Amino acid sequence: MKNIEGKVVVVTGAASGIGRELALACAREGASVVLADVDEAGTRATAGLVAATGREALEVRCDVSKAGDIEALADRTYAHFGAAHLVFNNAGVAVCGPTWTSTAEDWAWILGINLMGVVNGVRTFVPRMLAQKDECHVVNTASVAGLLSIPGSSAYCVTKHGVVTLSECLRHELRIERAKIGVSVLCPAYVNTGIAESGRNRPRELAATNALAKPYEDAVRKAVAAGRVSAAEVARITLDAVKANRFYVLPHPKIKAAVESRMRDILDERDPTDVSRPVEGATAQAAS
Repeated sequence: MKNIEGKVVVVTGAASGIGRELALACAREGASVVLADVDEAGTRATAGLVAATGREALEVRCDVSKAGDIEALADRTYAHFGAAHLVFNNAGVAVCGPTWTSTAEDWAWILGINLMGVVNGVRTFVPRMLAQKDECHVVNTASVAGLLSIPGSSAYCVTKHGVVTLSECLRHELRIERAKIGVSVLCPAYVNTGIAESGRNRPRELAATNALAKPYEDAVRKAVAAGRVSAAEVARITLDAVKANRFYVLPHPKIKAAVESRMRDILDERDPTDVSRPVEGATAQAAS
């Protein structure tokens, strides 16, 4: 998809951070944008910014962990615009703490949004894109945490590793089908977004009770605040990747050393290296 102008773009996690900047970047290039999030105030704010570019924004409250919400999102998108050309499965949250302290509620919340949210997006939009027979593209937001194994982030890493392999399988399958649908997986490191405060939207029934998570959460907040690549830069890099039909999108090139180290550990069958210490940015929590 070399040209975004005139296309219909769907962004989950559009109320803030990378999601907001993806929506704005697409609008500035002439796309109409569907904004999906559970944060209605944030979504409204993003819609106002999109409107300032002169493009139309459709706001949809959507909990990506619920398949019915994603179906409703697609229904509204197609009823209003008649198509969806570019879908960003971007919504994401984070939980921290040692693996043995993560609660059942932690796992249910993060798996539902980070992994099943992408699954629901693919299951809902890809069949409709195939029927459209237009040039389309799907971007799934993972993280460098989907390419690494980071102490204190096992639940997050599990979801993001899942998004990476799901995306790889999808890319293979669409090529086998000779479909005109590209796929990219976005794997940023630390970006100064609201990911460290994602608990603000956590459902009451899945409330956090892991007292041992706080030191890890504090470290993530500090690292996120110090992120050297902005959400706007990540959005620009991602759109460039879409236009080039590039699959892996790593906005933080220094992180590749840590990824290479992990691959070497596997091939040499040696103990995994703790990349959170020697490699800058390796403990990234990427997200919406």
